Formats: sequence, C-alpha cells, structure tokens
Amino acid sequence: MDQGLGSAETLNGVQSTHDSKAIALGTPAFRRVNIALFGAGLSTFSTLYCVQPLMPAFSRHYDVSPADSALSLSLTTGVLAVAMLFAGTLADRFGRKPVMTASLLLSALLVLATGLAADWPALLFMRALLGITLSGVPAVAMAYINEELETDAVGLGMGLYIGGSAVGGMSGRLLSGVLASLWGWRAALAAVGMGALIATTLFWRSLPSSRHFTPRHTPSRAAFAGLREPFRDVGLRWLFAEGFLLMGIFVTYYDYLGYRLMAAPYRFNEATVGLLFSVYLVGIFSSSWMGHKAGRIGRRKVFWTALALLLSGVLLSFCKQVPLILLSTTVLTFAFFGGHSIASSWVGRRAHAKTQAASLYLFFYYLGSAIISTCGGLVYARFGWTGTGGLLCALAILALLISWRLRTLVPIHTLAPSETTAHGER
Repeated sequence: MDQGLGSAETLNGVQSTHDSKAIALGTPAFRRVNIALFGAGLSTFSTLYCVQPLMPAFSRHYDVSPADSALSLSLTTGVLAVAMLFAGTLADRFGRKPVMTASLLLSALLVLATGLAADWPALLFMRALLGITLSGVPAVAMAYINEELETDAVGLGMGLYIGGSAVGGMSGRLLSGVLASLWGWRAALAAVGMGALIATTLFWRSLPSSRHFTPRHTPSRAAFAGLREPFRDVGLRWLFAEGFLLMGIFVTYYDYLGYRLMAAPYRFNEATVGLLFSVYLVGIFSSSWMGHKAGRIGRRKVFWTALALLLSGVLLSFCKQVPLILLSTTVLTFAFFGGHSIASSWVGRRAHAKTQAASLYLFFYYLGSAIISTCGGLVYARFGWTGTGGLLCALAILALLISWRLRTLVPIHTLAPSETTAHGER
C-alpha cells in the first residue's frame, strides 16, 4: 500500500529512518526481502482461507449448519482483527523478524493440527488460535517494509507482499478444494499446512534481520491511546466503514457460493468449486490497475466506480445460469481487490498517525468478514441464496453511498508542502 512515507515512520512509538544503509531497489538484499515477504503473504493467507471451500464438507462430516460451518473462517478473522491491535506492541519488544517467524511457524502447525480435529468444538478452538498466531504478520510486515527499505523501494516491496497475499488466498482455497474432492478435507488441510511450513522456512532463511529497529517496551495504555487519533478524522471513519463492508461482502459471497453450487440443480463437487478461486488472478490485476488509475486521476474519481462494480457483481449473482454466475464472481472479485487497494492506500495517505490508522483499517476489515459472514449464514439457512444475495445487495448499496460521500471529502495534507500536491489530494 502507498503509506505516504516521509523520511521517518513509527510503529507504536518506534521510529524508523531511511538512510544510506536502507535496502535499495535491485540489490541482492532487496530480492531476499521480496522472496521472504512473498512467502509470508502466501503462507498467511493460504492458512487463513483454506477452509472456505471445505465448509460444505464440514457441514456433512460434523452435521452442522452452513452458518456454524462458516465459523471456521469468521471466528478466525474475528480473533485476528482483535489480536492485530496487540501485535505491534509485541513486535516492538521482541523484534520484527522473530515475531513474524514465530507467527508463521505456529500457524502452519495449527493448520496441521486442525486436520486431526476429533470434533467440531476442537476444530473451532484451533481456528480461533490461528487468528491469534496469524496476527503477528500483516501489520508487522508493513512496518518492516517501511523501516528497512529505501523510500523508492517501499511501493514495490509492499506490492509484492500484497501479491503474495492474494496468491496465498487463491492457492489455499484452490488446493484445499481440489484435494478434498480427491482424498478428503483432512488431507487437504495437511497439504496446506506442509506448504505453509515450507514457506516459513523460506521466509526465515531469506529475510534480512532488522537494521533500523531497536526493541522497545511500549506500555499498553500508550499504545491504545494512539488508536484514538484516527477517529478524529471523519474521512478515516468512512474509510474504516468501507473496509468493513468490502471484506464482509467479498468473504460472505465466496462462503455461500460453494453451498449454492454444490446443491441442486448444479451439483458441483469440491474440486470444481475450488477452481472458482482461480478468479483471484483477476483481482491481482485489478488491485494494481485500479490503484494506478486512482493515483493518476484521483481516488475520489475512481473509488466509487469500484463500489458500483461490486454492486453489479452482486446483482448478477441472482441469475441462475452458470456462465452468468461466473461473470458475477469475476466482476465482484475485480471490484473488491480494486476497491480495497484504493481504500487502504487512501488511509495511509490521509492519516497523520499512519500505522495506527492502518491497524484500525485492518481491524474493521477483518471484523467485517467475521460479522457479515455469520449473518449471511443465518440468512442462507432460512432463505437460501435469495436471502444472502439480498443482504449483500443492501450492503453494497450502502458501500456505494459512502463512496459517493467520499467524493466530497475535504482533503487533508499529511506530507511536506512540496509533496502534498503530488496527486492533488489526500
């Protein structure tokens, strides 16, 4: 994400500066950072989302409803949202690389253990623990990039990390769906867990140790006091709401699309449903393409088009023909990744307390996944896709209205005077 960096950044009070020893573009160290963080993003989001195509299998094996089965993901993202508020303080004390390495290792082991769950409560308990262990990667990785890379290398470094995250989300879903249809859901989780262990080893061996960071103990009261600052800006409050709605709509759509397509009249199997997640490739393109467009002609002029496309994708989902359902999925995925790319970078450029604002955006982002997905499951159990699609349609309209409101947002200049007019807006 474009964090609107100046010469210094802070994470919960820890300062980082870019000097002659910072990692530059094209150097061997820069390539090592990119390999490591691509692997971190891949491991994190494959372990987080690998259960999504397995939800119908969970319903059959444990005899639970779709809403209960969706807890295997929404519980993880809900715990992750809260735990990320503490992850920065932990990384301040013990260091960036140690916290991320421990997070990735424990998460991979938990996925392997989840495949051995004897009953449904045990599986949910391990998925809740996964939310805690995964919290040590997203915000901490962003802090590492901002601290260790030269300013002109930060954008590419962040983009490759986000690319790894998108590939991880796609591959985790795709791999688990295909393997579940061949050898069952336990084997699918075992494969994802082993892949995560390999990615963790790659991360540990490749990532250079921090050189612009000194461990520091930050009192919890001081850390949480900094989280109040972003709420003073009405624009940031609207952007937090957009993150909540974007992620909630996106995850809920994919959660119950599998149930819809595995039921009559479609009767798809897990492998076919898993292959649908290859649509993520469209999202990987849209995040960079729409982000570039927003940088050229302004976020206010582009962001609302992503939300209009999101609504169009939801409306198309009411069609019963498979090609139109696939088109709906493609449009919605394109819109989500593009909208998330613009909103997250807008938060970074608008906020004074950038790290705190980014943490809060991620908090509401994952909270939306947990809450809206659970509500969508309750609606699906009673009204089927008509009810869930209607809920998503209402939320997409709300998100579009907020994006239209953001078009009139008064700009805030957060950089030095010579830099604030680079894009004409904040």
